[in-house]
Amino acid sequence: MVIDQSIISKITAEVLARVQEQNSSTSGQNGIFQTIDEATAAARQAHRQLRKLSLETREKLIQAMRDVSLENAVLLSEMAVKETGMGRVSDKILKNQLAASKTPGTEDLKTEAWTGDRGLTLVEMAPFGVIGSITPTTNPSETIINNGISMIAGGNSVVFSPHPTAKNTSLKTIGLLNEAIVKAGGPPNLLTAVAKPSLDSTNAMLKHPDINMLVATGGPAIVKIVMSSGKKAIGAGAGNPPVIVDETADLDKAAKDIMLGCSFDNNLPCIAEKEAIVLNCIADKLISNMQKHGGYLISGQDINKLMKVILTEKEENAAAGCTIKPKRTYMINKNFVGKDAKYILSKIGIDVPDTIRAIICETTEDHPFVLEELMMPVLPIIQVKNLDEAIELAISVEHGNRHTAIMHSRNVDNLTRYAKAIDTTIFVKNAPAYAGIGAGSEGYTSFTLAGPTGEGLTSARSFTRQRRCVLVDALSIV
Repeated sequence: MVIDQSIISKITAEVLARVQEQNSSTSGQNGIFQTIDEATAAARQAHRQLRKLSLETREKLIQAMRDVSLENAVLLSEMAVKETGMGRVSDKILKNQLAASKTPGTEDLKTEAWTGDRGLTLVEMAPFGVIGSITPTTNPSETIINNGISMIAGGNSVVFSPHPTAKNTSLKTIGLLNEAIVKAGGPPNLLTAVAKPSLDSTNAMLKHPDINMLVATGGPAIVKIVMSSGKKAIGAGAGNPPVIVDETADLDKAAKDIMLGCSFDNNLPCIAEKEAIVLNCIADKLISNMQKHGGYLISGQDINKLMKVILTEKEENAAAGCTIKPKRTYMINKNFVGKDAKYILSKIGIDVPDTIRAIICETTEDHPFVLEELMMPVLPIIQVKNLDEAIELAISVEHGNRHTAIMHSRNVDNLTRYAKAIDTTIFVKNAPAYAGIGAGSEGYTSFTLAGPTGEGLTSARSFTRQRRCVLVDALSIV
């Protein structure tokens, strides 16, 4: 039987028409659109509507965002681990709860005023407009909740560009937040994204003329692109946080805190302890306590086996006729990022109970485990002779990221010396690194830590611009 070509063409046209009709009917549902142009136009309209609302109403919208995030913390955490294959559900629940509860709202916007003989001058915090926000696969829902609250508190709308490997979790989060906003009396589409996030859609967002500000939470490459975009930009880059332990520390507490910090969400947070620098006079006791608190110590050939599993070795080509040995460089095997210590150890033939939270090993200061941000629960330990040597090494392995550093010590002078020398955005004393973002400590939280651009832990005020209003010779009542 021969089918007429015209019939095939007609059937094809009808199918395409139905697909387009379905796309158009679902486009914009809970902030999800087919193109960046659509997402940005909707966010622009939502921003106009938000500006007409009072700060009191804006705070009601934010409370609705907090509530729905807390209600769905378990769901979003389970989705993220299942979709990305990284992290721990229990820890992600805590991160989602932290983002919902400790992200500042409109109270973060402080007005300044000057009065005198010549009248009144006000400086208020005003929105940028539409913000383009790039979010990572490591903290997908947490970053969207945190940025969403902060940016709306600042009076903005947001076009999100989630990492494609966390697409479903990210879009679900955006949808839930938008539903809550509308139910609370806010405009639709204050948070938008495209249905199929990709590098192309991110590039389109970066260049879009109606995006007023860019925020990148991710690796150094995307931060560099955002900072060179020509737009107002905030960049939250990589970290390789060193923790120092001196001879005055409470070694049992230090070991427990370090194990909690370096294994939290399987070391995905950029603030987590990535290497421990320990004075050799207390190293053995500290390591023994680490083993007591969920650390599994490996040595010798097991370290080499682990290297071959979690790192990919590359050799740089030497010039022709050169007798110098080619330089070896290493890349992280992404298949092990955010995986459980038990799973990683199984790949080198070691079976451990579920109580093991992290893999610990003694290495030299130039070992790849020390120099690379592994983002998995593997903690290298380097012994040093004294505090001077420890601080010098910490500065070197932190790579100038100025991100996070940690120290365990009872000596205030030692703590002060290290804090001044390391010059990081976050400095944590005698606690797990995650205390630096308000987990189990005082202060607000943020999942966009802007070291490269200097904002530090971002909040609503980070996403605003100053506007000055001057009235001469009036309204000064003194």
